[in-house]
Amino acid sequence: GYLVANRVEGGKRPRSSMSPTIVYAPDGHVVLAVGAAGCSTSPAQGSYTSCAVIDFNLTPQEAIGLPRIYAPGDTIFVESGTFLEGMIPQLKALGHADVRTLPPGTYKANAIEWVNGRWVGGADPRSEGTALSE
Repeated sequence: GYLVANRVEGGKRPRSSMSPTIVYAPDGHVVLAVGAAGCSTSPAQGSYTSCAVIDFNLTPQEAIGLPRIYAPGDTIFVESGTFLEGMIPQLKALGHADVRTLPPGTYKANAIEWVNGRWVGGADPRSEGTALSE
């Protein structure tokens, strides 16, 4: 009987994409799937992780563990406690007036990749959860 903000029902629009990012091989086989909690950061986390796996040949675990920078508009968020904090003065010098840090635990991604005939998982080290592989 209580209202649920993101309940699936007709006529509603979610605040952001809550679907995982799914990457297919040319033959149509799924090779990577990335899902993330975090509402508006979910699409960015999926893109960031997918790019790191595909373009830089990182494992899902390595890709998810990378420090994050997120710019949803005029504000740039960098992950606190990472080397990215050192970029704040340079970003401001480039004219970005609103540069902030995001506290640990803001990101919560998980991924699986099809590698050599088995699934290899990755879980965000910033949050609860463990990655398992086949």
